[in-house]
This record gives sequence, structure tokens and C-alpha cells, in this order.
Amino acid sequence: MNADVAAASLQGATSPSSEGRDDRIVLRFLATPADTATGGRSVAAGSVMEWIDKAGYACAVGWAGAYCVTAYVGNVHHRHPIPPDSLVEVQARIIHTGRSSMHVVVTVSSADVATRSYDPATTCLLVFVAKDADGHPTPVPAWAPTTATDHELAASALARIPARDEIKRRMLAQAYTDATAAPATTLRFLVPPGVVNFGGNAHGGTVMRWIDEAAYACATAWAGATGGTAVAVYSGGIHFVAPVRIGDLVEIEARIIHTGERSMHLSIRVERADPRTPDDRALTTQCMSVFVVPGSDGAAMPVPTWTPILAEDVRLDEHARELIALRAAITPIPASITLEP
Repeated sequence: MNADVAAASLQGATSPSSEGRDDRIVLRFLATPADTATGGRSVAAGSVMEWIDKAGYACAVGWAGAYCVTAYVGNVHHRHPIPPDSLVEVQARIIHTGRSSMHVVVTVSSADVATRSYDPATTCLLVFVAKDADGHPTPVPAWAPTTATDHELAASALARIPARDEIKRRMLAQAYTDATAAPATTLRFLVPPGVVNFGGNAHGGTVMRWIDEAAYACATAWAGATGGTAVAVYSGGIHFVAPVRIGDLVEIEARIIHTGERSMHLSIRVERADPRTPDDRALTTQCMSVFVVPGSDGAAMPVPTWTPILAEDVRLDEHARELIALRAAITPIPASITLEP
């Protein structure tokens, strides 16, 4: 079935009933040493991203009653680090539905095992698309807000759509070549069977963990002179444009494209190829992340300035500044609201 036929089929399909469907889910578990970042002082941002994707997926599938794929993750604000021995609570809730899409807000909170007083650490928005048995978009039950909190979150989801589309358009319009002198880290490996999802591809959360690992390596190398360790404070514009298949040869490039006085802005791109034709790569995922180096008091320390000289680097530095301005116009979703009934 081609794209036009699939779209026509979706347009004429009837949305299933929402009766008996739950629009939210809560996961609770203990963070383990395997979840920690290098140094062992806090949970890695990549681990948090995996938790977010799992909770979001469970929420979306429960509402849709069908297999779902992650299409977008954005506005990921890491407010504070999570100690590796913390109790973790991940809450996901539907806040908007389209014909085949579901907007899910996820909040990750952590607590000391003894006190069990949870404090929100990370909040973000995900978009999932329901698929039928042939892999085509399929209708989902329409979600309607009922409480004041529902209405506020639904309005927030709708308000973000134009900015998200503009950010995606600008990010996809950028060309990345070897004509660069920017600090960068590249990871390359074969996708193992252990990361397979129910659709036979790599989990979206796993891909986000790879993204964080590459970005961490790049940011930490650049900030090495500070003597500190780089940590992610923001990730956004994570667009999944194609799946990563088991057995693919994956290449992840993390590149610094802009530095502020105390921040490093990185572009991360995930490409896949058939191992038999490794140079024939195709983009699967893109992302922008911001890293800082916390001092002993927790405040971000100054980082080395990177000054672009080559034409591509100058263009991407301006691109980063444009994205900063676009993100500044988006009001973050307060974690406290996402946790209200």
C-alpha cells in the first residue's frame, strides 16, 4: 500500500472507542548501579531517557490498543541529578490525540528510599503514532480533557505544535559534511538483538541512550580543561524519521555547534546502513542537547569557548542561535501540573 492509499484509508477510518481505556500510567522502581553515569555520582541522562520512552510507550499502547512508535521527544528538562540508589517514579499521561497520534507528557521523580518524598527531576513531551499490522498509521480513540489540569495540558500541547514543526523544518534543512573543524565524537557499532522492540526495531529509548552517550563523550572532551564532568540539562528536537533495525551498522555523530559562557550546544545525528554497504548511510534520528559542567556548588562553571571559522561551522553556530531563540518562546510545562489529577 503506497502513502496516498494509506492516508486515504486512515482518513476514512473510524476512531475506536475510548471506553475502558486509561489515559495515564505510573512506573515505580529502584535505580541501579547499571543506570549511573561515568563516575557513579548520578543516574545517566540516557538511562532517564530510556525510562521516559518506556513509560510513554506503555501509556500510548494502553490508550491506542495497538503497537506504537516514538515519533518525537522534546522539551526534555533535566532539573536535577538523580542519585543512583533512588526510588524512581515515572508518570505518563495523554494530553492530546490526533487521528493516529498521541501526545504524552512524562515526568520522572526521585526519592530517597528512607523518606519516599518524591521530587520531580525531568519532564518532557513525546508524540507516538499507532500502527496497524501492516505498519501503517491507524486511528486511535479521541481523548477529551475533563479536569482543569487536563484542559491546561491539552492547550499546552496544541500551542507547541507550530514551534515544533518549525524547529524540525530548520533542523532537517541543515547539511552536515566533513568540511568542519568542530569538536566531534563519532560512535559506530552493529545494533544487537538485545535492544529489539515489539516491532522488530531498536527501542526509541535505546536510541536516545546512544545519543546521550555520544553527546556526553563529546562535551566532556571539550570541557576537559575545567576538570569537571559534563552533564545534560536539556535535550530537544528528537525526531525519529526512520527506524533503526537489528543488525544495522549505526553511526552516531555528536558535534559541538555553539558554546555559551557556561553551556555547550551539541547536534547529534544517528545514521544507519546495511553492513554490506557501510558508506550508504541514511538519517534515522536527530537531536539537539545542551550540556554544562557543574561546580562543587552545583552551579554551571564557565566552559572553553569554541569559535567557528569554516563556513559550515559558522552556519551551524547561527542555526544553534536560531534554535535557542525558538525554544525560548516555548513555555516549559511545569512538572507540578503534570502530577495533578
